[in-house]
Amino acid sequence: MARALWKGSISFGLVNIPIELHTAVRNHRPKFRMLHAKDKSPVKFERVCIRDGHTVAWEDLVKGYEYAKGHFVVLTKEDFQAAAVEKTRTVDIIDFVKAEEIDDRFFETPYYLVPAKGGERAYALLRGAIRESGRIGIAKFILRDAQHLAAVEVIKDAIVLSVMRFADELVDVGQFDLPSDSGIRKPELDMAKALVNSLAAEWDPAKYTDQYAKTCCASSRAR
Repeated sequence: MARALWKGSISFGLVNIPIELHTAVRNHRPKFRMLHAKDKSPVKFERVCIRDGHTVAWEDLVKGYEYAKGHFVVLTKEDFQAAAVEKTRTVDIIDFVKAEEIDDRFFETPYYLVPAKGGERAYALLRGAIRESGRIGIAKFILRDAQHLAAVEVIKDAIVLSVMRFADELVDVGQFDLPSDSGIRKPELDMAKALVNSLAAEWDPAKYTDQYAKTCCASSRAR
């Protein structure tokens, strides 16, 4: 089995279940590097100061927050330590909500939660309870020094944790000037519905492939 990205526990109420976090997606898309056209050598990108044009060494770099155009405040290691949340290895479930109440825009990256040794029975019990309830757990956890919101749900035999966006990360659709439904005639709507229905199909994820990636891989093998 693949190496776990993170080991900890799921916690809700007085229950703690030891788990491992594993990636649930793979990126097969082609990765490109910039090359020198003359001799096909990889190009190195350097850290250059905008003001004097000189290369800056790693030890001379600091992190800054741009609070106004062209104006920065430098943040020290102590500043980041003071702002850091307490590092824990617990997926803390806060609420269980109805799945249909969650806007799809909140969902981001999925991971598999796999039971660690000794947690198999409790894992299966939680899985069954979530499945029977028809609800999704909403949790918080720490990954890579940052706190994340997450959804905990059951997909087939796995408990899946999906990193979610916080509410203030969604762009308000109200800022866009979108057309209203007024003025649409029934015959026009019926025609549009007929077109939709003509393309109706059963969901089959294997049907939708990345043709661009396939073409790039085939081209590279042919050379």
